[in-house]
Amino acid sequence: MKDVAQHVTVLLAEAVDALNIQPGGIYVDGTYGRGGHSRLILERLGKDGRLIALDRDLAAIETARAITDPRFCICHRSFAGLRQALQELSIAKVDGILLDLGISSPQIDEAERGFSFRFDGPLDMRMDTSKGQTAAEWLAQVSEDELREVIKSYGEERFAKQIARAVVAARAGEPVVTTRQLAELVAKAVPRREPGQDPATRTFQAIRIFLNQELEELSLVLPQCLDLLAPGGRLVTIGFHSLEDRIVKRFMQGEVNRDTLPSRLPVRADQLPQPRMRLIGKALRPSAAEVAANPRCRSAVMRVAERTGVA
Repeated sequence: MKDVAQHVTVLLAEAVDALNIQPGGIYVDGTYGRGGHSRLILERLGKDGRLIALDRDLAAIETARAITDPRFCICHRSFAGLRQALQELSIAKVDGILLDLGISSPQIDEAERGFSFRFDGPLDMRMDTSKGQTAAEWLAQVSEDELREVIKSYGEERFAKQIARAVVAARAGEPVVTTRQLAELVAKAVPRREPGQDPATRTFQAIRIFLNQELEELSLVLPQCLDLLAPGGRLVTIGFHSLEDRIVKRFMQGEVNRDTLPSRLPVRADQLPQPRMRLIGKALRPSAAEVAANPRCRSAVMRVAERTGVA
């Protein structure tokens, strides 16, 4: 259980408070991680409540299996498969869904996972190590144009062209298979560094997001959440960069403001599409005290929406 002690759950109380836990309700933790949110949800559930957790990381699954609470169930799959997971459990509706997006501290801190340039390790970057290409395998065959587009789109890196060219040139002489190799290539290719940020930050983020299809998976699960939430049920998301937060924000606002008809169209108010969700509070960020205790949470943004009774 060493990982559990090392992992600091971001916005722990705030996220679980936002779920508005009902003792006999059914809840989903779409990204179990090391179980911080799940354990607090279980503390607040009554004896008839249920918690279904999902994660595609095998290390997270192993940690979750230590929980013997009969109200708890862990599923090895991405949250994009939420609907199927609940169908297999004969669950039609739930009372709350929590999505803690991005990457966990244990994933970053384990050199063999290849997520971080702070440690020298194999370039893996897969959240689910049981399938899919590693970052090293992908870098060995990706075209310069595709690599540039991935780094630019998913990392919002202005020097994507220079970085892609440097990686493709380097692999002609030696395969790029370690985090240190990639970080050094990026550092040499980036002419100017942002204050307080390693030059490899955006490139590592971009490759990780692309390989794990993080934005695509998020776009797939959000409509499922809408369908699976019972009236009054809440969707709580915690995002860590602008790309994923933008997807969540647009989705929630789109369900709140469904009136897309031309402004001068003669229709009655009761003929307008009614909102299927309502926003709960404003976007919330970690307090100064939480950021001081856990600097990795500084970019976190929590958003909350509640399902209405409109079909």
